[in-house]
Amino acid sequence: MTRIVHKFTRRVPEWRPRLEPVKLEEATQEQLDALKVTPSNTKVSDYVLTLAHDVESLSVRSPLFNAIMYDRGGMSREERELGALAASMVNRCIYCAAVHADRHAKLAKDNSVTDELFANGDKADLSPRNRAIFDFARKAAEAPPSAGPEDIDKLSRAGLSDEEIFDLILSSSLFGWANRLMHVLGDPVGRKETV
Repeated sequence: MTRIVHKFTRRVPEWRPRLEPVKLEEATQEQLDALKVTPSNTKVSDYVLTLAHDVESLSVRSPLFNAIMYDRGGMSREERELGALAASMVNRCIYCAAVHADRHAKLAKDNSVTDELFANGDKADLSPRNRAIFDFARKAAEAPPSAGPEDIDKLSRAGLSDEEIFDLILSSSLFGWANRLMHVLGDPVGRKETV
């Protein structure tokens, strides 16, 4: 097992695309329609504008992202963020790790879990439930994935329902893919301060 310790932070960096993002004032109607739904239903970022070069994939990507990360029921938002954080740490995605660590800390109203993970990586001292979630998401994001039936059993023993386990599989798998896409399309630069 590779130890995950890296220079991660909750301070979200800027993201600089390698391809020129679509300019809103020059966007086609199809691009504008696809841009109506954004990840987490927030602003239209340079990342989303870069993805707008492929209208068909963007028009399904953002609603799928929002459904996996924000739909009600199943796993809590806080725990979905922990799964996304684990995947982002494995993939060394500085940007996504910062976003999901910041969201986790805000949802939990506590930064001790993310501080512990950033200080000690996969050796972090976590509650049994958080340990099972982190370990599964980490293994699911490895290339090739090493999560197996015994990891599902650990999640069940840690108290996760089948619906929560499915949400974790979706969130960690989503970020196994999304991190790789973000790495190829651009780079984290500088830091934005978060509150």
